[in-house]
Amino acid sequence: MKTLYLMRHGETLFNQLRRIQGWCDSPLTAKGIGQALAARQWFAAQGITLDEAYCSTAERATDTLELVTKLPYLRKKGLREHGFGQFEGQPEYLNPTPPYGDFFVPWGGESDAQLEARITQTIGTIMEQATGANILVVSHAGACHTFLQHYAPNQLHQRLPNAGIIIFDYVQGDFKLRQIVDPQNAQA
Repeated sequence: MKTLYLMRHGETLFNQLRRIQGWCDSPLTAKGIGQALAARQWFAAQGITLDEAYCSTAERATDTLELVTKLPYLRKKGLREHGFGQFEGQPEYLNPTPPYGDFFVPWGGESDAQLEARITQTIGTIMEQATGANILVVSHAGACHTFLQHYAPNQLHQRLPNAGIIIFDYVQGDFKLRQIVDPQNAQA
């Protein structure tokens, strides 16, 4: 058995300004850095030794991962956030309520189905090829939520907090939700 620790990046400037990020990027805030460090402390308090690490190509994910672990890591485009096309960088109030369906496609973005296929295939390949037992993957709120909905559709899911961690057990292509952790508010 392997364990997937699927983590959202720490808070960014665009999160703070309530801007749509998607494939565009913004830096971690001081709070975001603190959230990533809290995740690092949570892993240590749980006695979890990470064996492999992956993140999206966004700098916010890379910076979060580097604060959580000193492991070498691989960046994967397939771990990126939902592509919002021309809506990226715009105020969050323009973002319709999910599910989005094909809403962003005419604006140069991607559909929910495209994101689901991309994120499940990318994480599935990572876990299949991983040689270690504890795998950290740093991604984004929408991508993490989409993966969670795919493998645990009957669970009530709130928005994953910044630096929140979704923990899955993985055995031969099967993901089973174990727990969702907010390291900022977790008991050691």
